[in-house]
Amino acid sequence: MLFALRVTSGQEKVVAEMIYNKVRKQPAPIYSIAVFDGLKGYIIVESDKSSTIKNVVKGLSHIRGILDKKVDIKEIADLIEAAKSPIAKISKSDIVEIISGPFKGEKAMVKRLDESKDEITVELVEAAVPIPVTIKVDMVKLFKKSDENI
Repeated sequence: MLFALRVTSGQEKVVAEMIYNKVRKQPAPIYSIAVFDGLKGYIIVESDKSSTIKNVVKGLSHIRGILDKKVDIKEIADLIEAAKSPIAKISKSDIVEIISGPFKGEKAMVKRLDESKDEITVELVEAAVPIPVTIKVDMVKLFKKSDENI
């Protein structure tokens, strides 16, 4: 079951880290902790009972309370989708448009993906000599999937 924990705005990641460390040292049935950029002042915690969460967070700073109502997964589905890395939408051989940097406006083919760094290596489509360029994934937008027809 998912529960919303009210925390000091701007301290969501700090509180999540404190809860994680406490559960790691003193095991408790808390299965996941989620912080979403679009949900200021709250973190989502997965556990069997709200009383378990109350016991774990007792004495931790920046915690304002726990909402009594369970959170339905449908209520946060949009936040989960938005939190997915943009690199998950891009595949090798896709054509992307570079939207910032010195190659802005150029089309390029994806040659390699590095999910750990959120970087992709591309080759400019209209370049006379194919030169691999490694850029952050947020500098591109998907122009055409590799499996789409021209």
